[in-house]
Amino acid sequence: MNIIKSSYIKIIILIFIGLSIFPPSKVKSAEEIKIIYGIFSRTINVQELKGFALYGDADRNLKRLLKLTNAKNDDIKEILEKEFQIPLSIASKLMYSEIGNVILTRLSKIIHPPKARDEKTSVLALRSSVIKGIDIGEGKINTLTFFEGYPTKKVILNVNALSKIMNKVESIAELLEFFTNSPLNKIKTN
Repeated sequence: MNIIKSSYIKIIILIFIGLSIFPPSKVKSAEEIKIIYGIFSRTINVQELKGFALYGDADRNLKRLLKLTNAKNDDIKEILEKEFQIPLSIASKLMYSEIGNVILTRLSKIIHPPKARDEKTSVLALRSSVIKGIDIGEGKINTLTFFEGYPTKKVILNVNALSKIMNKVESIAELLEFFTNSPLNKIKTN
């Protein structure tokens, strides 16, 4: 019995020594968003996107992308800065509810880690990003805090999958309302 107990103590000491010598790597936030549209792709730096949202400054890649989309700079800034206040407890309930799983599964086809082999990995990354994004935004979340909370350095944004969903709704406002208000009302009443 004493031999087993001393073995456990040795294992625990070895784990602590190992952790002190080789500390676990800190999970980073997304640094780049790779936007895929058909066979084309562009990579945007999250910090550059943040600078654009705050100051209106766009780097060369972002300027090209904005020109390709024919989107107005103010519209893109509005999308990036639009905040949603949501308590962390409600967000957590939503992320693990049945309707939350449906939403995350659909979103996982649009936004996912670069080497996600399955839907489950993408859903976990989305959950993490939402929870961490709300924490970063101190109870509020927007597109930028969402990406700042994403647990991988690079995020894939599949525009083809996004446009399939956009064809089903009439505006981005309707899409945002669908993804935020509808599920929240059901959770708030439970």
